[in-house]
Amino acid sequence: MTEELPESAARAFDRHDAFERDGNGFRLTTSRFGGRVTAVDLGGGVAYTLTVRAPTLEAATVDEVGEAVESGWFDTMRRRLEDAPKATRSDVSLSGFDLEADDDEVVVTFQFEWAGADRAAAITKTFAEYVEGTYVESVVPGYDYEGVIGDLLQGASQGEGGRKGGTPL
Repeated sequence: MTEELPESAARAFDRHDAFERDGNGFRLTTSRFGGRVTAVDLGGGVAYTLTVRAPTLEAATVDEVGEAVESGWFDTMRRRLEDAPKATRSDVSLSGFDLEADDDEVVVTFQFEWAGADRAAAITKTFAEYVEGTYVESVVPGYDYEGVIGDLLQGASQGEGGRKGGTPL
């Protein structure tokens, strides 16, 4: 296994309009949470690691969030994010998955192996978008949200032509 980005992965992610080169990996540009993907050659396939950072529930709200609410939200997020492969329209199995708290952020990591680099780029994008969508669906009612989450919720509540509508929740 080498630390260099495999050439096939580099070409595929370079060609994909949702990614920009970021050192020895690629950064997703189409999600508010972003995401960074790296890849290593396994000699018969390529292993991809996607890391997405999002605010904790407490960091996303104006209000103080109790420990029980934060803990329940975190556990629910973990269970929902474990289902991300079902959103890919590919038979992808995760070789690794993690959700951890890091100060005011949650860090989501997906690891998978895939032989076709072009499809791997699409799978990676789907995983990152799944994190964003799952987060928005998991907001706890009754809190005032700010920052990127407040913006996402505001955008979701606007109807066609900027008319006020309901959130997709």
